[in-house]
Amino acid sequence: MAHTLEGGIRTARYTDLDLESPAIVTARAELAACFQLAARHGLEEGICNHFSAMVPGRDDVFFVNPYGHAFEEIRAETLLVCDFHGQVVAGEGQPEATAFYIHARLHQRLPRVRVAFHTHMPYATALCSLQGPPLLGLGQTALKFYGRTAVDEAYNGLALDESEGDRISGVMGGADVLFLKNHGVIVAGPTIAEAWDDLYYLERAAQVQLLAMSTQRDLKPIPHDIAQRAYEQMRQGDPESARAHLASAMRRLA
Repeated sequence: MAHTLEGGIRTARYTDLDLESPAIVTARAELAACFQLAARHGLEEGICNHFSAMVPGRDDVFFVNPYGHAFEEIRAETLLVCDFHGQVVAGEGQPEATAFYIHARLHQRLPRVRVAFHTHMPYATALCSLQGPPLLGLGQTALKFYGRTAVDEAYNGLALDESEGDRISGVMGGADVLFLKNHGVIVAGPTIAEAWDDLYYLERAAQVQLLAMSTQRDLKPIPHDIAQRAYEQMRQGDPESARAHLASAMRRLA
C-alpha cells in the first residue's frame, strides 16, 4: 500500500539547523512519543500512516516518519527532517510518498498547521465510510470538535503528487479535523500536544457514536446553543489540558 518518492530523495544539509537546541530536542521527543502512543491505542495502520511537525523556529523544514517503520518503532532519532522540495535534511531513510505530498503541502499552504497527524484509526475511519456528516454532536467528548471539522467528500486515490496535497489542504481550510471520506482523518494543530489530544479524543468520540448507532435506537443530539457553549468552555482550557495529557502519557511510556 505504500509508495516511495520517484527517484528517491536527495540529501541536503542545512548548516544553520541545530538539532540539539532545547526546543528541537523537546519537539522530537514529543512527536516520537505520539507515534508510540498511537500504536499503543491501536490508532495506526501498519507502516502506512504518518505524523509531521514543523521544526521549532523554522518555516521551511518539518519532521516526518521514515517509510518502513511501524509507529511503535519510532524514536526521536528515527525522525526525518524534510524540506518542501522533497529533500531529506537530516535522518536516515525517506518518507513514504503520500506522507510527503500530504504533509509538505499542508504545512506550506496552511502556515497555521504546525502539526499534522494522518491516520486510518478504526472508529473515525468507519465514520468516513458513511453517508452524511461523520461526527455528530451526541456527547460531551464530541463537542470538543463542534464546528472544527471539514469533510472531503471526493476520495481521489493515493496522494502521489502535489496537486492532491493542494486539493486536500484546500478542503481542510480553517478546520482542525478533516474527515477524508472512504479514507481516514487528518488532525491539525498548533502544537504537538494539542494535535495528540485531538487525535485521541476524536477516536473516543467516534467510538461512542458508533456504539450508540449500533443499538439502532434513535440518536439524541445536543441542541446547538448548549453544544456551542460547551465547546467554548472546553476550548478555553484545551491547550493546558493537552499539555498535561501528553505529559501524563509520556510518563507512562517511560
